Amino acid sequence: MKDQYTSIAEVYDKLNSDVDYRALADFLIEKTRKYLNKEPSLLLDLACGTGKLTCELAEMGYDMTGVDLSYDMLSIASDRAHGKGLDILFLCQDMSEFELYGTVDAVYSCFDSLNYLTDYEDLKRCFSLVHNYLDPDGIFIFDMNTLYKFENTYADNSYVLEADGIFCSWQNYYDKKSCLCDFYLNFFTEKSNGDYERTSETQTERAYSEKEILDALKDAHLELIETLGEDKISAPCDTDCRRFYIARAKK
Repeated sequence: MKDQYTSIAEVYDKLNSDVDYRALADFLIEKTRKYLNKEPSLLLDLACGTGKLTCELAEMGYDMTGVDLSYDMLSIASDRAHGKGLDILFLCQDMSEFELYGTVDAVYSCFDSLNYLTDYEDLKRCFSLVHNYLDPDGIFIFDMNTLYKFENTYADNSYVLEADGIFCSWQNYYDKKSCLCDFYLNFFTEKSNGDYERTSETQTERAYSEKEILDALKDAHLELIETLGEDKISAPCDTDCRRFYIARAKK
């Protein structure tokens, strides 16, 4: 996992330009206020990537920490925060081994980041650390790609993504036995002289069953409060490609 999001770091934001980060931030804060029963202050963005969501939450007035394993992504995140005049603590750490300086009111992990923990023990360790660094009754909100998405959308399919000055070819290989999906990515990025430079990257995600996710939460003493479908409004259904989970730290 340490080698992932190296080539893609420079083009990640362009390829995800359709994401409404403010709407996502509003959703996270609304749910946190509802279940925390107070206004949150200290927040952790776990696997923060290029920091767009982290900065959005910081601009709303929250004290933010961002954790990510990719130096390249964090470099962009740090530059983004500095350009906006935001004081955000960014830490280059593994999700399954992260350490904070103290506890927080809420932890968020979005954009299927937890699916990149391909060992179930790492997922359980991550959940335990989340519990450890949450205040009593603190809120954990995360999303994960579903088994349905791995078997029907990812599968062994290929895709093409295009953005301004970027072309990406994407080939998937999904192993139903291991529940692992390898993504073979090729990026063609336009240079200032009009030529295109090619870079390649391989990423791997794991599909987790609903039972595995719920058991991991229970083992970490995280009480599941609510599960939502990919629209963040409806109850989950069998054809969801993504689900959102909201849990509370019981101490």
